[in-house]
Amino acid sequence: MKCASVVKAAAAVAIVVGLVGCTDLKPLQAQVDDLKSQVAALKTDTAGAKSAADAASSAAASASQAASGAQSTANQALAAAHASQSCCDATNEKIDRMFKHSVSK
Repeated sequence: MKCASVVKAAAAVAIVVGLVGCTDLKPLQAQVDDLKSQVAALKTDTAGAKSAADAASSAAASASQAASGAQSTANQALAAAHASQSCCDATNEKIDRMFKHSVSK
């Protein structure tokens, strides 16, 4: 009895394996091909995003350098304005002294 059961089980397994072996792989292959094309598209998108990020980083560095130059120019202009104001104050003081001196005569 046990031997017959084993033979029946083996036959059932052979039938199942045979049916599974006959499964149409074309839909699975189509899905694999679709996934491959999606991966290729993602690689292209990733490369484009990296390129854009590199360009943005370069632009940011350039803007930072320009801002530093502008700050330096602004500091020079401020120093010149202070010097000019000091000169103007000195000139006004001289004029005031001159008028006071001429009035006192």
